[in-house]
Amino acid sequence: MATKAQTIKSLRSRTKPKYSTRVVRRCWRCGRKHGYMRNFNICRICFRELASNGEIPGVTKSSW
Repeated sequence: MATKAQTIKSLRSRTKPKYSTRVVRRCWRCGRKHGYMRNFNICRICFRELASNGEIPGVTKSSW
């Protein structure tokens, strides 16, 4: 699912940075850094896929 460039960037982001403000949090599934949800450690796109499949406990699909 992740490209080679995303894989390299996600591996580089796992090393401890020199300054704490340089920490880049990435999705563990696809390596995306934008739209990251700290509570689940995944991006919004992967969250939606997993929640739709019922793979995230405690998350229910809502409609109104």
